[in-house]
Amino acid sequence: MAKMRILITGGAGFIGSNLARSLQNKYPNAKVYILDNFSTGHFKNLTGFKGEIITGDIKDKDLWQYLRKYFSFDVIFHQAAITDTTVTDQKLMMETNADSLRYILESALEWNSKVIYASSAGVYGNTSPPMREEEGLEPENIYGFSKLMMDRIAINYMEKYPHMRIIGLRYFNVYGPGEAFKGKSASMIYQLAVKILHGQKPKLFKWGEQKRDFVYVRDVIKANLLALEKDISGIFNVGTGRARSFNEIMKILNEELGTDYEPEYFDCPYDFYQEHTEADISKIKKALGYEPSYTLEEGIRDYLRYLRS
Repeated sequence: MAKMRILITGGAGFIGSNLARSLQNKYPNAKVYILDNFSTGHFKNLTGFKGEIITGDIKDKDLWQYLRKYFSFDVIFHQAAITDTTVTDQKLMMETNADSLRYILESALEWNSKVIYASSAGVYGNTSPPMREEEGLEPENIYGFSKLMMDRIAINYMEKYPHMRIIGLRYFNVYGPGEAFKGKSASMIYQLAVKILHGQKPKLFKWGEQKRDFVYVRDVIKANLLALEKDISGIFNVGTGRARSFNEIMKILNEELGTDYEPEYFDCPYDFYQEHTEADISKIKKALGYEPSYTLEEGIRDYLRYLRS
C-alpha cells in the first residue's frame, strides 16, 4: 500500500476532512486527493491536509470523464452528498446522491478501484428499531430515499462485477469535530453544546424523548479504515448499537459543563421526523471487526474539549 492513491469526495466536509487526516497519518506514503465543490465543505476543515484538491461537482459527468483521462485511484471514499434532510428538491437530491454514484462506480470499474461510500440510517425511516441492513427499508423523505437508491445501485454493481470491492456504510447520527460548517444540518449535540457555551437557552422538539443512535466521528473513521483493509463487499450499519434521547444529551452536557439548563420545548415542524433510530451492528462486527470505542458520555467529553479550545 506504499504508493496508494486515494480520492475522497466531499473531503472538505465534516466526515471527509476527518478521514483525510486519518488516512494521511496511517498511510504517510499515500497520495490523497480531495474532490469537493465547497458548497458545504470548508477550507478551514483542511488544516494540516497535505494532499491535493480537485474542485468540482460530483454530479458533473464531464468531470468524471476528465478524471478518468488524467487520474487513476486505488480507492475512492465517497462522502460527498446533500446531507440536509430538509431539502425537498427531489431531482437535485437524486442527481447529487444517487446518479453520481453511478459515475463513481463506472470510473472505479475502469481504474479497478475499491469504493467505500456513505449511506445513511435515513433509509430506515420510522421502522421499528433495532434497524437491520436487510429489512425495514422505508425512508420517510427524499434524502433517505436517495440513499436507499445508492445502496440499490451499489448492490447491482456488486452482482454484475463480483471482482469489484464496494462497501456502503450506513451512518447513524454522527457528531464530532469538523461539523460546525454544516449549519442547521450539524448534530443536535453540537447545536445544544454551542447554545450552552454561549449562555443561551437550548431548544428541543417536544418533549425531548426522541431517540438516536449517536456515533462519534472517530468511530465512523474507524469503520472506514476497517472497510479499506477488508477484502469484501457489502452494506453495513455504523452506529453504537444503543439509542439515547435528546434529554439525555442535555443531562450529559449539563454535567460536563457544570450548568443547569432546562431546554425550551417546541413543536416539531417536520412530518417525516425519525422518532427512534438504533443500529443493529452485529453484521459490521462480524465482517469488519468493528467495535465502537466511544460511549455517548465519552464522545461528548472528548468533543467538548475540542469545542472549548
